[in-house]
Amino acid sequence: MSAKSHATLRYSAMRASIFLACFLIALVLAHVGVLPVTAGASGVFLLLIIAGLVSAPISFVVLSRQRDAMSQQITGGIERRKTNKKSMSARIAAQNAAEDALDDAVRAEQK
Repeated sequence: MSAKSHATLRYSAMRASIFLACFLIALVLAHVGVLPVTAGASGVFLLLIIAGLVSAPISFVVLSRQRDAMSQQITGGIERRKTNKKSMSARIAAQNAAEDALDDAVRAEQK
């Protein structure tokens, strides 16, 4: 398979990796005391929010090429489906016309 065939998977994995790295850095900073975060579930939730806020602009800048490749993959898939749908509609129309012609021939014989 080509490199573009896994563009969505690659982008998602890289985005998750950036988020995880930001979360781990925030966790270390909280443990050292640089970030004043309380212990417990609310502290972890705050670290998750911080990691999300930091990782979003980083991902936007760093992953622009991967995002473009993913977009091309998705639009290509949509175009292929549209083409397949049109060709399928044409085949169905041809089959219906053949069936109609056969029905007309059978009715003409019966008269």
